[in-house]
Amino acid sequence: MAETSHDGLFQEIDDELRQEHYAKLWKKYGNYVIGAALALVVGVAGFQGWRNYDVSTRTAESMRFAEAQRLMRDGQNEAAARAFGELAAGASAGYALLARFQDAALLAGKGDRAGAVNAYRELAADTGIDALYRDLALVLGALHEIDTADRAALGQRVARLTADDNPWRYSAREIIAVLARHDGDGDKARQLYSGLANDVAAPSGIRARAQEMLAILGK
Repeated sequence: MAETSHDGLFQEIDDELRQEHYAKLWKKYGNYVIGAALALVVGVAGFQGWRNYDVSTRTAESMRFAEAQRLMRDGQNEAAARAFGELAAGASAGYALLARFQDAALLAGKGDRAGAVNAYRELAADTGIDALYRDLALVLGALHEIDTADRAALGQRVARLTADDNPWRYSAREIIAVLARHDGDGDKARQLYSGLANDVAAPSGIRARAQEMLAILGK
């Protein structure tokens, strides 16, 4: 954090204001990270389900999935949870996977953070699904654990996703930066946010948040 000429009291107030701004920023934009990731799952997993099964089965599962989503949008959480559970247990691979992700999101939306974290951890540990989705589950679970988990352990789990060849590297790097900020490691956080802000290949939302965080942290 940049040095100031304020005395100790004003420095403390300044730090508190920065922390509050940071918390509001993450609360404001965190859901966009989750939404963007789920959008990719819906697109790819839905395509896999469409490709691998006959037309009648695909149509029926599509309608069941759309109905479960409607129930969730209408706030009928228990009915939506049952519908997603049935799809997860008996639908084709693509829609079953989508249903599991949606069920985890539903738990998070109801405020059941522990339930959501467990659901994402089960997905992340399921070797029967593609590594792309296991890694996505790790990212989404980390977003829900970021304020409560052991930060060192969480950082270790997410660290491998920061590799240049991992499709979730930008979200993973942002999570590592958030953890560094929580731990008071401003230098590491600035380095990570600077890399994200200056990477033209990074998603625009992540670049924008990184730029805002650099302004808060002080370059």
